[in-house]
Amino acid sequence: MICGLLVFRTPDLPAPLPALSPWLDWLGAPRDGVMDRLEAQDHRRFIKTHTPLDGLPLDPRATYIVVGRHPLDAAVSLYHQGANLDRARIAELTGNPEVPPDHPPLTDWLEDWVAGDPSPQDELDSLPGVLHHLTDAWARRDEGNVVLVHYADLLADLDGEMGRLAARLDLAAPTPDLVAAARFDAMRDRADELAPDAGGILRDRQAFFRRGSTARADLSADLVTRYDARAVALAPADLLPWLHRPA
Repeated sequence: MICGLLVFRTPDLPAPLPALSPWLDWLGAPRDGVMDRLEAQDHRRFIKTHTPLDGLPLDPRATYIVVGRHPLDAAVSLYHQGANLDRARIAELTGNPEVPPDHPPLTDWLEDWVAGDPSPQDELDSLPGVLHHLTDAWARRDEGNVVLVHYADLLADLDGEMGRLAARLDLAAPTPDLVAAARFDAMRDRADELAPDAGGILRDRQAFFRRGSTARADLSADLVTRYDARAVALAPADLLPWLHRPA
């Protein structure tokens, strides 16, 4: 959304956000169709992906923006997003057999997420997967076309962060109406045009914009301690102060 606002210079985007910024690795849309739509765009392209940088073609003409968030906050968000997915629709779009939703209580799910040790390549949303993604981006942070953004900074100083991104992208600084349009509540109010609901996979588009705030205060001290120990084992020491810091 921030990239779209900076490119088009108006809160009234010319098309729904998922059409302007297609999710490149979403298997529910035929690749050729996505590529054709991108080829037809005559504005500066801004493309969404969940793939870590080491899985992307790295081109000096492109800028890669990587957003980090405290992994526990991201995990709580992931849990609730999972409950909002229409898995029958996903199965229909991808051609894969429907996987029955496994949605245990949040505390149980988080316990398994913190303790789980799958391959990062097999499960990008796992704790090892998240920290692999951020570790790789952190190692590239001094490259001229890699920009790291922290979710906490977007919450604390959206105006400043949008200005920083505009400068890195060689775009004009944001005006107050653009900053206002990027705020969480404003995006929730426009969920029908902004939620990434390719093919109708969300049960409730507004629920996609659930809370957008810190969740760690609601978690047990024991769970946070065990998470901290795993993070130390999975990520370089200099990444963690940046990743875990408050806004």
